[in-house]
Amino acid sequence: MGIERALLLIADIGGYTRFMKVHRINLAHAQTVVTELLEAVIDGAPSPLKLSKLEGDAAFFYAPISKRETDLTKFAQLVTSIRLSFLRKQKEMTIDQVCTCDGCTQVGQLKLKFVAHDGEVAIHKVKRMEELAGVDVITVHRMLKNSVPLSEYVLMTDKVAESLSQPLQPFLKKGQEELEGLGTVTTYFVDLNEIAQVPPPEVMPGPVRRWIKYFRFTARALPYMLGFKKACDDFKNMGPVTGSPS
Repeated sequence: MGIERALLLIADIGGYTRFMKVHRINLAHAQTVVTELLEAVIDGAPSPLKLSKLEGDAAFFYAPISKRETDLTKFAQLVTSIRLSFLRKQKEMTIDQVCTCDGCTQVGQLKLKFVAHDGEVAIHKVKRMEELAGVDVITVHRMLKNSVPLSEYVLMTDKVAESLSQPLQPFLKKGQEELEGLGTVTTYFVDLNEIAQVPPPEVMPGPVRRWIKYFRFTARALPYMLGFKKACDDFKNMGPVTGSPS
């Protein structure tokens, strides 16, 4: 086990409305939708980001930081790459949509937010996985529960904010968050829709692709529909739902 300084980044998917009905098909498809979007998030995460673990409807990444402060200057590029991959997959799923259940029709409403922190972590290996521990790991997770009045944003602590390039500095909004068990922390956030300079990628309709993906999607959702796996059980952002599974 070693102690390293690292950039800690969580990409968190949310946006399913309170009108989602607790129906087995809805939940099974919602689980599969978020899984495919998380795969796009992972595929869009460039080096030096490493996936630590998936946490329900979120992906937890980290990147070791050397003593050179310049290691943090590419932070905005990392977030942009992940977001564009998410948006492309979201558009593709919307265009290729065949099912009319709540879990599928709300794909376009899903949002991606980020929280980021620079701190020290203890890294130890468990088989092929690297497990992260420490107060700073707790800090970045507590940041998910915050007072930012936006649905798509990057919330960061001071060292990360200081690393942003000069053109992005005017977009920073300073605030404070009361983190459970950790006290008050100075934070900064940016509205992703304000700083997005690259338009979402264009995705053209593809009838063959649409049906191939539909059958693949259905196969992935089947274990949840049959009750072999519990759908959305570890989602933090599902929100209030109505009805009962059937």
